[in-house]
Parts: sequence; structure tokens; C-alpha cells
Amino acid sequence: MANLGSAALLRFRSVTGVRRLLKTPVNSSIPARPAVTTSTGAIHPKPEKINFGLLRVFSVVIPFLYVGTLISKNFAALLEEHDIFVPEDDDDDD
Repeated sequence: MANLGSAALLRFRSVTGVRRLLKTPVNSSIPARPAVTTSTGAIHPKPEKINFGLLRVFSVVIPFLYVGTLISKNFAALLEEHDIFVPEDDDDDD
């Protein structure tokens, strides 16, 4: 008998849960981002593109090349100072 009571209680809870889901109002508004769409839902036109071309290339390449040469020069001096890597002079007196 205890099983019948618990089964009936479980069925009652599941039915009330379904009824509760059916009674909840559904959010009918679609989320929209104001940066992309207008208040009416239309999509904004594409923004104008500004090309920087060579200015962008030079502003990135030149500083990083300079920093890379400074790092490699200082590291080569450190290696030579600690006698880890010392280039040998090749004498071609043969």
C-alpha cells in the first residue's frame, strides 16, 4: 500500500509541475543588441572601414625588429662574456 501512495504522490507532483510549466508566461520578446539593431529590429548598415595600410605595417614591424635586435645583441654579449659561446677566428694560412 505504501508503494501505491508514493506512486500517486509522484504522479501528482509531475502533473502539477507540467501544469506550472504550461501556465508560465513565455517571454515573447527576442533579445536584441542595440549596437547591431535599431529599436524597430532593423540591422544597422555596415560601418565605414578605415585602412591604415603602410602606417600599420611600419608601426608594428619596425619597433619589434628593433627590440629583437637589442635582445639578440645583449644575449650574444652575455654568452661571450661567460665563455659559453665564443666564435673562433678561422685562419686560412694553409
